[in-house]
Amino acid sequence: MNLQISVTGLAVWVALISTLILAWRILNWAWLKPKKLERYLRRQGLSGNPYRLLSGDLKEMFDVSKQAISKPLNLTDDIVPRVSPFFCNMMQKYGKNTFIWLGVVPRVILRNPEHIKEVFIKINDFKKPGGNPLAKYLLTGLLTREGEKWVTHRRIINQAFLLEKLKNMVPAFCQSCSDLISKWEEFVSVEEWCEVDVWPYLTDLTSDVISRTAFGSSHQEGRRIFQLQDELAELTRQVLRSFYIPGLRFVPTKLNKRLTEINKEIQVSLRGIISKRERAMKAGEFSKNDLLGILLEANSKEIQEHADKKNTGMSINDVIEECKIFYFAGQETTSVLLVWTMVLLAQHTNWQSRAREEVLQVFGKNKPDFDGLNQLKVVTMILYEVLRFYPPVVGLGRSVDKETRIGDLVLPAGVEVALPTIHIHRDPTFWGEDAGQFKPERFADGVSKAMKNQVAFFPFAWGPRICIGQNFALIEAKMALSMMLQHFRFELSPSYTHAPYLVITMRPQHGAHLILRKL
Repeated sequence: MNLQISVTGLAVWVALISTLILAWRILNWAWLKPKKLERYLRRQGLSGNPYRLLSGDLKEMFDVSKQAISKPLNLTDDIVPRVSPFFCNMMQKYGKNTFIWLGVVPRVILRNPEHIKEVFIKINDFKKPGGNPLAKYLLTGLLTREGEKWVTHRRIINQAFLLEKLKNMVPAFCQSCSDLISKWEEFVSVEEWCEVDVWPYLTDLTSDVISRTAFGSSHQEGRRIFQLQDELAELTRQVLRSFYIPGLRFVPTKLNKRLTEINKEIQVSLRGIISKRERAMKAGEFSKNDLLGILLEANSKEIQEHADKKNTGMSINDVIEECKIFYFAGQETTSVLLVWTMVLLAQHTNWQSRAREEVLQVFGKNKPDFDGLNQLKVVTMILYEVLRFYPPVVGLGRSVDKETRIGDLVLPAGVEVALPTIHIHRDPTFWGEDAGQFKPERFADGVSKAMKNQVAFFPFAWGPRICIGQNFALIEAKMALSMMLQHFRFELSPSYTHAPYLVITMRPQHGAHLILRKL
């Protein structure tokens, strides 16, 4: 009996101690640690709102964003307060040395290009934020890898984006663009002009390009994946604007269930395409000119060359994750770049004329080719200026997992840093008093001479982790824009509504209604 009582008493004590430990950890995570980080940051001369239990600045951030996108802009207005309203408010309130609260995590806003340069270079000190686990259904693959796994994956995937490989993909770019031009020519065939919301056609174009270049002859199978990825992007936006409580992803909410369903369907579709390609490889029948073929071949070589090491190369699940990010990054950023390019050229018709003159001089009415695309100086200047003025990704984030010095700041473990791309791209300090004007001529002598500081332009990030697909995106954009300029003159429709807003990238909220006129 005494033994039974002592065992029961011990169990009670163990349960009590465990409860106290759990309660302490929750208290530390939800209050003590955030307040400690806040004091540390304020001692560094940084300012921000006081920490609010669990939510931090998220509610205010959401309310401000909702208000900002509730009404459109005039064409002459600065878009930054609409697409990044909370950052604008915080910098007006506290100055450039400020921080915000993403739930329990403080994020320091960096505006000094030298600080930004260090963040991009020191990839082992500044890593991709862990963030909300639910967002990883979309933001995955090379985008989120770290350490040796990132090094290995980058080395393998880089083979698919070498210029010699991209040159072989130009016919696929051209075919997809030709299909789009044919559709628009049907619209203008009767009256020589028509009004078109070009945004859905541009998303279709870039999804078709990535499907063809990623999967070759299987590109029709890839279309469904794009539709699912688009829905995933909108759901991820909902996820990112809410505070994440650990373990919440396991609760069977409507959002969680739909995210799981989409991810499962994408996984099944991609696994089927990859398995079919692997069988073709074994039979010696597969194409080496698409991203998947190049990726599988490079991965096979990696495994053979490092056969003596464990966990070398990529698993089938790794390949699936990389294919998912091909879809999102490859399709999303280029469609956004193209839509704002058309909108800006519809406003600045002198630059549209200059670009058309150059395209006709290089290609005439012939289909553009790889060598000719590389000769397009005016078109390149325009695309760079669009990337500066309307960067697809308006900001980047990195996390700090150990105390790290950056310039005159010492950042403690547990904070994040924000690199506000669109704010830096439009800052007169780095771009001059005309920073708020569309002036492609600033890139006449290349990127490095366009600004006062070399790391004030980073639409594709910068440093070792610069976007691996930037050349792919620019070649595709040059091809599409060249063919549009060969066939059409375009201007803004009276029904056009200027309303950039964020769904991971900066999209046109109400589409992009233009008037196309046949040349």
